Amino acid sequence: MFKLPNWLSSKISTADKPAASKAPSNQTPSSYRQLSAKGLSLAVKPTVIGEIPVLDPTIPTFYVIRTYSRSNSLLVGMQTDELGLPSALAEVRADGIHETSAMIFLKDRRSDSTRQTTVPRLERLIQACLANPELKVQVVPVTILWGRAPDKEESLFRLMMADEWASPSKTKQLFNIGVMGRDTFVRFSEPKDLQSLINDAKAGVGDDLTTTIAMRLKGYLDKQRTSIIGPDLSDKRNIAGTILSSPVVTDAIEKHAAETGKSIAAVKAEAQGYLGEITSDYSHSVVRFFDHFLTWLWTRLYDGVEVRHFERVRALAPDFQIVYVPCHRSHIDYLLLSYVIYKRGLRIPHVAAGENLNIPILGEILRSGGAFFMRRSFKGNALYSTVFKEYVHSLMQRQAPIEYFIEGGRSRSGRLLPPKLGMLAMTVNSHLREPAKPVVFIPTYISYERIMEGATYVGELKGKPKESENLLGLLKTARKIERIFGTVHLAFGEPLYLNDFMAKFDVAIQDGSDENTAKTHAMVQNLGVKVMQNINKAAVVNPVSLLALVLLSTPNAALDEAQCLEQIKLYQHIAQALPYDPDTHVTDMSPKEILEYGIKLKLIERTPHILGDMIRVADKQAPLLSYFRNNILHVFIIASFLAALVQRNGRIYREKLESITELLYPFLQSELFLKTALRNIATQAERVLNLLIERGVIVDLGDGVVGSPEGNSEAYQQLMVLASPAQQSLERYFMALTLLSEQGSNRLNTEQVVNLCYVLGQRVSVLHADDLPDMFDKALFTSFIDTLVRVGYVTIDGKTGLLTFDERIDKIAEHAKFVLHPDMMQLLRHTASLSHDEITLAMQEIKKKRWR
Repeated sequence: MFKLPNWLSSKISTADKPAASKAPSNQTPSSYRQLSAKGLSLAVKPTVIGEIPVLDPTIPTFYVIRTYSRSNSLLVGMQTDELGLPSALAEVRADGIHETSAMIFLKDRRSDSTRQTTVPRLERLIQACLANPELKVQVVPVTILWGRAPDKEESLFRLMMADEWASPSKTKQLFNIGVMGRDTFVRFSEPKDLQSLINDAKAGVGDDLTTTIAMRLKGYLDKQRTSIIGPDLSDKRNIAGTILSSPVVTDAIEKHAAETGKSIAAVKAEAQGYLGEITSDYSHSVVRFFDHFLTWLWTRLYDGVEVRHFERVRALAPDFQIVYVPCHRSHIDYLLLSYVIYKRGLRIPHVAAGENLNIPILGEILRSGGAFFMRRSFKGNALYSTVFKEYVHSLMQRQAPIEYFIEGGRSRSGRLLPPKLGMLAMTVNSHLREPAKPVVFIPTYISYERIMEGATYVGELKGKPKESENLLGLLKTARKIERIFGTVHLAFGEPLYLNDFMAKFDVAIQDGSDENTAKTHAMVQNLGVKVMQNINKAAVVNPVSLLALVLLSTPNAALDEAQCLEQIKLYQHIAQALPYDPDTHVTDMSPKEILEYGIKLKLIERTPHILGDMIRVADKQAPLLSYFRNNILHVFIIASFLAALVQRNGRIYREKLESITELLYPFLQSELFLKTALRNIATQAERVLNLLIERGVIVDLGDGVVGSPEGNSEAYQQLMVLASPAQQSLERYFMALTLLSEQGSNRLNTEQVVNLCYVLGQRVSVLHADDLPDMFDKALFTSFIDTLVRVGYVTIDGKTGLLTFDERIDKIAEHAKFVLHPDMMQLLRHTASLSHDEITLAMQEIKKKRWR
């Protein structure tokens, strides 16, 4: 855009200024206004951008400004005088016109309306033109940008304070004048003939003349402003009125008013409050601030951000409605994904954030970056639910990219949590109601090598109450900024096309029948599981997760360095020889480099020894490392499961291995969102078993029998380490199965089983002195009970809520002898044989702890 320096603008305009007529339309400004303008000029040194219009001083001239403020009026007056244009501060007298100044403000700053229907001065001018068709009036749209340079801005502070579409508060405007005044820009557009505007408006239909002309003038200004700072993408300003006036929300308002006895106006105000709580308030300057700030932060905090498979997103963006569905590891996820998308040239998504983040200062910053906020539960508030769903529908109709964390909250254990289907269902139902563009879901895998919230996660798993987010807590976390957090890994998984699922489940568009609704519900459930599976398919087996997988599987989390290197090599070979999925990435670091990397991050330590150096987990890092091990557990779980069965039994028939695998695989699949279907697991297990035999970790004894290597061999040590991760999952399963078997059918409900398993898990963890949080993660026990129900081993009584089952539970529990060591079996039986009084006491203590 052409920019004219102030000194040159003034010189040219004065030299080329047309001769004044005998009856000038714009009079001399009053002394008070002249003094006020001179006072403002001491702080404000504006730059004029673009061409300066040539105006006829014999024609009444008015300057059209978007929003009223005294500083805006003085600034325009100061500039018109300096440039030799008809003064904006002077009275204007002409045939049928007598105005105290030559400025038209389309919006009163005090008004919250985005469509102000009355502009008194403009209305008077229109009436004068209608009364005298020969009267000529020229109007000049003027764009004012306080502190917003149209070229690149390097200062983070100035980026945050740069002018935007929102009308500034008095405090912000005073700041603009005092601090940003020398970075103020003014653009005078070409004059518009008011009579022509009136004639064009008469030819249209709808609003009255004043409203129509005001909207057209606003359009000129908005177009000019857009060319400099980009479009106004704030939902708060642009779509609030549309949503509140939609038939769906109007019906909800009327229904709520009838149910509560409140007036329609009061309920509409309530709905408007909900909308203000929900909607994003996108700001270009805040996004540019985040761009600069996060570039600095990632460099300071991490060794790098590795991104994979983004090209598939770029290819889909032009033709599809993109819905990003990432896993949720850390609060950093919100910033990371948007940053990666923005830096690669695609539009950043609107991000669904929990209301716990809608706190002072932080909430508004996130909202300006595209976040919209949702309550954890919509239960009991139909009006809020309707407003929120209509807002999501508006995003879909505008084909805006959307992002939400399908797990609902951050995983505390490192495993994927069961999907929360609320946002997924809203997305699907919006498309079925009124399709705008084909929808594609992008499952996204995120992993870290250290996380800021690690210690908090371990505490919460051990029973410490969840801390609510607040600015002080986040500032405390920010103190860790000097620490090294390794590399961040982000991988965009295989896309899932909604149309494919609609065809699979025979779901129709705009069909509200019960049958179609039932099909839609089943489709959403299946889609949720597929999203989780595709997230895991895009996993990154990074150095830290490999180290955690190896060392946490050993007694005392320590291992001879040579053995540690061999175990890492074994895991890398398994992952590369039998890839979990083509999207799965395995670090190409050598085992030696992986060890040195872990030492650099202060996660492990090398202890020199005359018989060979020892590698051990650094002090207090074991619970945190379990988080990263769980990120990749699904990649190795079948190998670990087979190793556990062989190592426990010494020798076992392949046929028995296959039957136990098929029996227990549904629980592993549900817990870890494994991609292999049950019908194919026998083939997959056979391939893994043969690979382990090839590596010498398992021995083929012939006649359909496999066994362990010699007990004192290195291969046997590898087998023990490989078996450990699955062993912990199997212990949890049989803990719940033994509890159900010992207590009997129709004795316990789901909550009691989960809470009792939680208590038993804590006890087992203490007795084994491993201090790993996996054994008392309630989410894992809940998932196990859900799977028992899904596969038909357990039913829930609709009246009492008690778990009902038959002798099959006892038969499954009997398989513990093939999986668990005798001492663990004895411990589980002893702790599961609780009396009614002991169960009651345990539940009371759990409730007291929760209440505290």
